Amino acid sequence: MKFNRILLSTALVVVALVVQVSVLARLQLPGAVPDLVLLTVLGLALVYGPVSGSLIGFGAGLLSDLAPPADHAAGRYALVLCVIGYVAGLARPDNGKLKSASGPMAVVVAAALGSTLLYAGVGALVGDTAARHVGLGFLLFTAAVYDLLLAPFTVPLIMALARRAENDPLAADSSGGTDVASGWLSSGTGLQIGTQRGGLRVKAARTRAARAGRIKGVKRL
Repeated sequence: MKFNRILLSTALVVVALVVQVSVLARLQLPGAVPDLVLLTVLGLALVYGPVSGSLIGFGAGLLSDLAPPADHAAGRYALVLCVIGYVAGLARPDNGKLKSASGPMAVVVAAALGSTLLYAGVGALVGDTAARHVGLGFLLFTAAVYDLLLAPFTVPLIMALARRAENDPLAADSSGGTDVASGWLSSGTGLQIGTQRGGLRVKAARTRAARAGRIKGVKRL
């Protein structure tokens, strides 16, 4: 991995983990807990691809395993996020562009369900039956709902930061399509960022042309 990828990924994962432990875990919501660390891994994997996604997922999961108040064996969530990061990276399009938000939203739902199932499955292998007492079906439903509600406010921002850190021309070029981050924003929140920027540029150009015309008229007089 490139140094800028490592630096940005580490910073985003640490911030997500702090918010996860200090805020989201204390909301006492029924069922699962909104997984900001998972969403961070998804956002980075959708930009960097499967190999980087798996490495980021493993590191993020290992930090989550060691962060208090962890009550499970170290490496359990690291394995889960490593697999999720790799699979999510496979969903990254070759040209880095998506025309709608349906693709990333489907990835979020699949990741929420998959991570919950994998975590419960690994727990069953090591004798952890906590998921049985809560109800696996309820955990799956709440995990998908919570992550899907949180994703539009986090994943597009993470993807945009990852693109800028890569100095990717797709981050500034929206011709012929929409990149994965701006596509989510335009479809999921109704914000047409590229159109707004283009309108501002056209307006600025017209203003400069009008000023130049006035200056020429004054010189002729």
